[in-house]
Amino acid sequence: MPDSPPPISSTDLKLPLFVGIDLGGTNTKLGLVDVSGRTVAYHSVSTKVELGPDHAVEQMARGVDHLLQSAGVEKSAVARIGLATPGPLDLEKGLLLTPGNLPGWWDYPIRDRVADTCGLPVRIANDANAAAFGEYWMGTGTNSHSLVLLTLGTGIGGGIVVGDHLVEGSHSSGAECGFLVIDPRPDARRDSGNLVGTLEAYCGSYGVVGRAKDALVAGRESVLAAILQRNGGITPLEIAQAAEGGDPLARETVLETAQYLALGIVSLIHTIDPDSVLLGGAMNFGGAGHPLGEEFLHQVRSAVRCRLLPALRDAVRIDFATLGGNAGYIGAAGLARLVTLELAEQT
Repeated sequence: MPDSPPPISSTDLKLPLFVGIDLGGTNTKLGLVDVSGRTVAYHSVSTKVELGPDHAVEQMARGVDHLLQSAGVEKSAVARIGLATPGPLDLEKGLLLTPGNLPGWWDYPIRDRVADTCGLPVRIANDANAAAFGEYWMGTGTNSHSLVLLTLGTGIGGGIVVGDHLVEGSHSSGAECGFLVIDPRPDARRDSGNLVGTLEAYCGSYGVVGRAKDALVAGRESVLAAILQRNGGITPLEIAQAAEGGDPLARETVLETAQYLALGIVSLIHTIDPDSVLLGGAMNFGGAGHPLGEEFLHQVRSAVRCRLLPALRDAVRIDFATLGGNAGYIGAAGLARLVTLELAEQT
Protein backbone atom coordinates (compact mmCIF):
# COMPACT_ATOMS: atom_id res chain seq x y z
CA MET A 1 0.00 0.00 0.00
CA PRO A 2 1.36 3.46 -0.82
CA ASP A 3 2.12 6.01 1.89
CA SER A 4 -0.98 8.02 0.94
CA PRO A 5 -3.74 5.46 0.28
CA PRO A 6 -6.47 6.49 -2.13
CA PRO A 7 -9.51 7.56 -0.10
CA ILE A 8 -12.95 6.17 -0.78
CA SER A 9 -15.89 8.37 -1.72
CA SER A 10 -17.68 9.89 1.26
CA THR A 11 -20.94 8.63 -0.24
CA ASP A 12 -19.73 5.03 0.16
CA LEU A 13 -18.50 5.23 3.75
CA LYS A 14 -20.08 3.28 6.58
CA LEU A 15 -20.63 5.00 9.94
CA PRO A 16 -19.38 5.47 12.55
CA LEU A 17 -16.00 6.87 11.58
CA PHE A 18 -12.72 6.68 13.48
CA VAL A 19 -9.54 8.72 13.35
CA GLY A 20 -6.26 6.84 13.49
CA ILE A 21 -3.13 8.81 14.42
CA ASP A 22 0.36 7.34 14.16
CA LEU A 23 2.84 9.59 15.97
CA GLY A 24 6.40 9.14 14.69
CA GLY A 25 9.67 10.85 15.39
CA THR A 26 9.71 12.34 11.88
CA ASN A 27 6.12 12.42 10.65
CA THR A 28 2.66 12.01 12.11
CA LYS A 29 0.14 10.18 9.94
CA LEU A 30 -3.60 10.63 10.31
CA GLY A 31 -6.37 8.68 8.65
CA LEU A 32 -10.15 8.91 8.76
CA VAL A 33 -11.38 5.33 8.61
CA ASP A 34 -14.91 4.00 8.38
CA VAL A 35 -16.29 1.13 10.43
CA SER A 36 -15.42 -1.40 7.72
CA GLY A 37 -11.75 -0.34 7.75
CA ARG A 38 -11.64 1.73 4.58
CA THR A 39 -9.66 4.96 4.52
CA VAL A 40 -11.93 7.94 3.87
CA ALA A 41 -9.24 10.64 4.08
CA TYR A 42 -5.51 10.76 4.79
CA HIS A 43 -3.14 13.46 6.02
CA SER A 44 0.49 13.60 7.11
CA VAL A 45 2.39 16.34 8.94
CA SER A 46 5.95 16.82 10.13
CA THR A 47 6.14 16.01 13.85
CA LYS A 48 8.78 18.67 14.63
CA VAL A 49 9.86 17.01 17.84
CA GLU A 50 11.95 19.99 18.87
CA LEU A 51 8.82 22.15 19.24
CA GLY A 52 7.49 19.90 21.97
CA PRO A 53 4.45 17.72 22.58
CA ASP A 54 1.91 20.51 22.98
CA HIS A 55 2.71 21.73 19.47
CA ALA A 56 2.35 18.18 18.14
CA VAL A 57 -1.05 17.82 19.79
CA GLU A 58 -2.21 21.08 18.19
CA GLN A 59 -0.97 19.73 14.85
CA MET A 60 -3.03 16.59 15.41
CA ALA A 61 -6.14 18.64 16.12
CA ARG A 62 -5.64 20.63 12.93
CA GLY A 63 -5.02 17.36 11.11
CA VAL A 64 -8.31 15.94 12.35
CA ASP A 65 -10.11 19.05 11.10
CA HIS A 66 -8.36 18.64 7.75
CA LEU A 67 -9.56 15.05 7.49
CA LEU A 68 -13.15 16.02 8.22
CA GLN A 69 -13.08 18.84 5.68
CA SER A 70 -11.53 16.56 3.05
CA ALA A 71 -14.23 13.96 3.57
CA GLY A 72 -17.04 16.48 3.89
CA VAL A 73 -18.28 15.05 7.20
CA GLU A 74 -19.01 16.51 10.64
CA LYS A 75 -17.08 15.64 13.78
CA SER A 76 -20.26 14.07 15.16
CA ALA A 77 -19.72 11.23 12.68
CA VAL A 78 -16.47 10.28 14.47
CA ALA A 79 -16.83 7.98 17.46
CA ARG A 80 -13.28 7.90 18.76
CA ILE A 81 -9.60 8.54 18.03
CA GLY A 82 -7.01 5.78 18.10
CA LEU A 83 -3.52 7.07 18.91
CA ALA A 84 -0.38 5.05 18.21
CA THR A 85 2.79 6.36 19.85
CA PRO A 86 6.33 5.20 20.51
CA GLY A 87 6.91 3.49 23.84
CA PRO A 88 7.41 2.99 26.61
CA LEU A 89 3.94 3.96 27.78
CA ASP A 90 1.75 3.86 30.84
CA LEU A 91 -1.43 2.77 29.11
CA GLU A 92 -3.64 3.09 32.17
CA LYS A 93 -2.64 6.71 32.73
CA GLY A 94 -2.20 7.54 29.04
CA LEU A 95 1.38 8.71 29.51
CA LEU A 96 4.37 8.78 27.24
CA LEU A 97 7.15 7.69 29.59
CA THR A 98 10.67 7.86 28.12
CA PRO A 99 10.37 7.55 24.31
CA GLY A 100 13.88 7.56 22.88
CA ASN A 101 12.93 9.28 19.62
CA LEU A 102 10.91 12.00 21.36
CA PRO A 103 13.42 13.72 23.67
CA GLY A 104 11.87 16.18 26.07
CA TRP A 105 8.45 14.53 25.83
CA TRP A 106 8.87 12.33 28.89
CA ASP A 107 6.01 11.68 31.33
CA TYR A 108 3.66 13.57 29.02
CA PRO A 109 -0.13 12.91 29.37
CA ILE A 110 -0.63 12.57 25.65
CA ARG A 111 -3.91 10.63 25.66
CA ASP A 112 -5.78 13.24 27.69
CA ARG A 113 -4.18 16.19 25.89
CA VAL A 114 -5.23 14.80 22.51
CA ALA A 115 -8.72 14.02 23.79
CA ASP A 116 -9.18 17.52 25.25
CA THR A 117 -7.73 19.32 22.22
CA CYS A 118 -9.60 17.28 19.60
CA GLY A 119 -12.83 16.96 21.59
CA LEU A 120 -13.01 13.18 21.15
CA PRO A 121 -12.26 10.17 23.37
CA VAL A 122 -8.90 8.51 22.68
CA ARG A 123 -7.67 4.93 22.76
CA ILE A 124 -3.86 4.89 23.06
CA ALA A 125 -1.51 2.06 22.04
CA ASN A 126 2.14 1.34 21.44
CA ASP A 127 2.92 1.98 17.77
CA ALA A 128 4.15 -1.56 17.02
CA ASN A 129 1.08 -3.03 18.72
CA ALA A 130 -1.16 -0.76 16.68
CA ALA A 131 0.61 -1.83 13.49
CA ALA A 132 0.02 -5.46 14.44
CA PHE A 133 -3.67 -4.76 14.90
CA GLY A 134 -3.75 -3.00 11.54
CA GLU A 135 -2.34 -6.05 9.81
CA TYR A 136 -4.78 -8.26 11.75
CA TRP A 137 -7.78 -6.13 10.82
CA MET A 138 -7.05 -5.02 7.27
CA GLY A 139 -3.71 -6.49 6.16
CA THR A 140 -1.98 -9.82 5.68
CA GLY A 141 -3.50 -11.20 8.88
CA THR A 142 -7.14 -10.56 7.95
CA ASN A 143 -8.03 -14.26 8.07
CA SER A 144 -5.97 -15.00 11.18
CA HIS A 145 -7.37 -15.57 14.66
CA SER A 146 -3.99 -14.73 16.14
CA LEU A 147 -0.77 -13.24 14.82
CA VAL A 148 2.65 -11.89 15.67
CA LEU A 149 4.06 -8.87 13.82
CA LEU A 150 7.78 -8.14 13.91
CA THR A 151 8.83 -4.77 12.50
CA LEU A 152 12.39 -4.76 11.23
CA GLY A 153 14.19 -1.43 11.37
CA THR A 154 16.58 0.40 13.67
CA GLY A 155 15.27 -1.88 16.37
CA ILE A 156 12.82 -4.77 16.34
CA GLY A 157 9.26 -3.82 17.20
CA GLY A 158 6.65 -6.39 18.06
CA GLY A 159 2.93 -6.79 18.33
CA ILE A 160 0.76 -9.78 19.26
CA VAL A 161 -2.98 -10.09 18.60
CA VAL A 162 -5.08 -12.99 19.87
CA GLY A 163 -8.76 -13.00 19.00
CA ASP A 164 -9.28 -9.22 18.69
CA HIS A 165 -7.15 -8.53 21.77
CA LEU A 166 -3.69 -7.00 21.87
CA VAL A 167 -1.20 -8.53 24.27
CA GLU A 168 -0.29 -5.30 26.07
CA GLY A 169 0.73 -6.74 29.43
CA SER A 170 0.27 -5.76 33.06
CA HIS A 171 2.94 -3.07 32.81
CA SER A 172 2.16 -1.69 29.32
CA SER A 173 5.16 -3.59 27.92
CA GLY A 174 3.60 -6.65 26.32
CA ALA A 175 4.95 -7.95 22.99
CA GLU A 176 8.39 -6.33 23.29
CA CYS A 177 9.59 -9.15 21.06
CA GLY A 178 12.85 -7.45 20.12
CA PHE A 179 14.18 -8.14 23.59
CA LEU A 180 13.86 -11.91 23.40
CA VAL A 181 17.26 -13.39 24.25
CA ILE A 182 18.67 -15.48 21.42
CA ASP A 183 22.34 -15.57 22.50
CA PRO A 184 23.07 -16.31 26.19
CA ARG A 185 26.82 -15.75 26.03
CA PRO A 186 28.09 -12.94 28.27
CA ASP A 187 30.02 -11.46 25.33
CA ALA A 188 27.05 -11.52 22.97
CA ARG A 189 26.07 -8.41 21.04
CA ARG A 190 24.27 -5.62 22.89
CA ASP A 191 21.14 -3.78 21.79
CA SER A 192 20.14 -0.11 22.05
CA GLY A 193 19.27 -0.53 25.72
CA ASN A 194 22.58 -2.27 26.41
CA LEU A 195 20.84 -5.60 26.94
CA VAL A 196 22.94 -8.61 25.98
CA GLY A 197 22.13 -11.19 23.32
CA THR A 198 18.69 -9.97 22.25
CA LEU A 199 16.93 -10.42 18.93
CA GLU A 200 17.28 -6.68 18.34
CA ALA A 201 21.03 -6.81 18.98
CA TYR A 202 21.43 -9.18 16.04
CA CYS A 203 18.57 -8.24 13.71
CA GLY A 204 18.08 -4.52 14.26
CA SER A 205 19.73 -2.38 11.61
CA TYR A 206 22.71 -1.51 13.77
CA GLY A 207 23.14 -5.21 14.61
CA VAL A 208 23.12 -6.13 10.93
CA VAL A 209 25.60 -3.37 10.10
CA GLY A 210 27.71 -4.25 13.12
CA ARG A 211 28.05 -7.87 12.06
CA ALA A 212 29.13 -6.80 8.58
CA LYS A 213 31.69 -4.37 10.02
CA ASP A 214 33.07 -7.06 12.33
CA ALA A 215 33.61 -9.33 9.34
CA LEU A 216 35.46 -6.55 7.50
CA VAL A 217 37.69 -5.91 10.52
CA ALA A 218 38.43 -9.63 10.62
CA GLY A 219 39.78 -9.38 7.07
CA ARG A 220 36.84 -10.45 4.90
CA GLU A 221 36.91 -9.01 1.39
CA SER A 222 33.81 -7.19 0.20
CA VAL A 223 32.65 -4.18 -1.78
CA LEU A 224 31.35 -2.97 1.57
CA ALA A 225 34.94 -2.16 2.59
CA ALA A 226 35.18 0.59 -0.02
CA ILE A 227 31.78 1.97 1.00
CA LEU A 228 32.83 2.01 4.64
CA GLN A 229 36.08 3.78 3.82
CA ARG A 230 34.37 6.34 1.59
CA ASN A 231 31.34 7.12 3.76
CA GLY A 232 32.56 6.24 7.23
CA GLY A 233 29.65 3.83 7.63
CA ILE A 234 27.39 1.27 5.96
CA THR A 235 23.61 1.11 5.78
CA PRO A 236 21.35 -1.95 5.58
CA LEU A 237 20.28 -0.73 2.12
CA GLU A 238 23.90 -0.76 0.95
CA ILE A 239 24.31 -4.26 2.34
CA ALA A 240 21.19 -5.36 0.46
CA GLN A 241 22.38 -3.74 -2.76
CA ALA A 242 25.76 -5.42 -2.44
CA ALA A 243 24.06 -8.75 -1.81
CA GLU A 244 21.95 -8.28 -4.94
CA GLY A 245 25.17 -7.62 -6.83
CA GLY A 246 26.59 -10.97 -5.73
CA ASP A 247 28.90 -9.83 -2.91
CA PRO A 248 29.45 -12.94 -0.73
CA LEU A 249 29.82 -11.15 2.61
CA ALA A 250 26.75 -8.97 2.04
CA ARG A 251 24.65 -11.97 1.04
CA GLU A 252 25.93 -13.93 4.03
CA THR A 253 24.97 -11.04 6.31
CA VAL A 254 21.42 -10.94 4.97
CA LEU A 255 20.86 -14.69 5.24
CA GLU A 256 22.51 -14.83 8.65
CA THR A 257 20.02 -12.18 9.76
CA ALA A 258 17.24 -14.54 8.67
CA GLN A 259 18.78 -17.30 10.79
CA TYR A 260 18.92 -15.11 13.89
CA LEU A 261 15.40 -13.83 13.30
CA ALA A 262 14.17 -17.41 13.09
CA LEU A 263 15.39 -18.10 16.63
CA GLY A 264 13.11 -15.42 18.02
CA ILE A 265 10.20 -16.52 15.85
CA VAL A 266 10.49 -20.12 17.05
CA SER A 267 10.21 -19.00 20.68
CA LEU A 268 7.18 -16.86 19.86
CA ILE A 269 5.44 -19.66 17.96
CA HIS A 270 6.01 -22.15 20.77
CA THR A 271 4.69 -19.61 23.30
CA ILE A 272 1.63 -18.30 21.45
CA ASP A 273 0.86 -20.84 18.68
CA PRO A 274 -0.34 -18.10 16.30
CA ASP A 275 -1.93 -18.52 12.89
CA SER A 276 0.53 -16.07 11.34
CA VAL A 277 3.91 -14.45 11.90
CA LEU A 278 4.33 -11.33 9.79
CA LEU A 279 7.46 -9.34 8.99
CA GLY A 280 7.07 -5.60 8.53
CA GLY A 281 9.21 -2.50 8.77
CA ALA A 282 11.64 -0.86 6.40
CA MET A 283 14.44 -3.43 6.60
CA ASN A 284 12.86 -6.24 4.61
CA PHE A 285 15.58 -6.54 1.93
CA GLY A 286 13.16 -5.71 -0.84
CA GLY A 287 10.15 -7.52 0.56
CA ALA A 288 7.57 -9.56 -1.28
CA GLY A 289 8.24 -10.13 -4.96
CA HIS A 290 11.86 -9.02 -4.76
CA PRO A 291 14.45 -11.77 -5.34
CA LEU A 292 16.52 -10.94 -2.25
CA GLY A 293 13.44 -10.36 -0.11
CA GLU A 294 11.97 -13.68 -1.16
CA GLU A 295 15.26 -15.46 -0.49
CA PHE A 296 15.40 -13.83 2.95
CA LEU A 297 11.82 -14.95 3.69
CA HIS A 298 12.53 -18.49 2.46
CA GLN A 299 15.56 -18.66 4.75
CA VAL A 300 13.46 -17.52 7.71
CA ARG A 301 10.78 -20.10 6.97
CA SER A 302 13.28 -22.93 6.58
CA ALA A 303 15.19 -22.05 9.73
CA VAL A 304 11.95 -21.81 11.73
CA ARG A 305 10.39 -24.99 10.39
CA CYS A 306 13.27 -27.28 11.35
CA ARG A 307 13.11 -26.08 14.97
CA LEU A 308 9.35 -26.36 15.49
CA LEU A 309 7.35 -29.12 17.06
CA PRO A 310 6.13 -31.40 14.24
CA ALA A 311 2.48 -30.38 14.70
CA LEU A 312 3.38 -26.75 14.04
CA ARG A 313 5.75 -27.08 11.09
CA ASP A 314 3.12 -26.60 8.41
CA ALA A 315 0.50 -24.87 10.53
CA VAL A 316 1.91 -21.36 10.98
CA ARG A 317 2.06 -18.88 8.12
CA ILE A 318 5.20 -16.74 7.91
CA ASP A 319 4.93 -13.88 5.44
CA PHE A 320 5.59 -10.20 4.81
CA ALA A 321 3.15 -7.62 6.13
CA THR A 322 1.31 -5.64 3.46
CA LEU A 323 0.13 -2.33 4.95
CA GLY A 324 3.59 -0.78 5.15
CA GLY A 325 3.70 2.65 6.77
CA ASN A 326 -0.11 2.79 6.97
CA ALA A 327 -0.41 -0.08 9.45
CA GLY A 328 -0.07 2.22 12.47
CA TYR A 329 -2.90 4.63 11.78
CA ILE A 330 -5.16 1.87 10.42
CA GLY A 331 -4.52 -0.26 13.49
CA ALA A 332 -5.06 2.69 15.82
CA ALA A 333 -8.39 3.38 14.15
CA GLY A 334 -9.24 -0.31 14.43
CA LEU A 335 -8.54 -0.28 18.16
CA ALA A 336 -10.75 2.79 18.55
CA ARG A 337 -13.47 0.91 16.67
CA LEU A 338 -13.05 -2.12 18.93
CA VAL A 339 -13.48 -0.04 22.09
CA THR A 340 -16.58 1.59 20.62
CA LEU A 341 -18.13 -1.75 19.72
CA GLU A 342 -17.33 -3.20 23.14
CA LEU A 343 -18.95 -0.24 24.89
CA ALA A 344 -22.02 -0.52 22.66
CA GLU A 345 -22.42 -4.18 23.62
CA GLN A 346 -22.38 -3.25 27.31
CA THR A 347 -25.26 -0.78 26.96
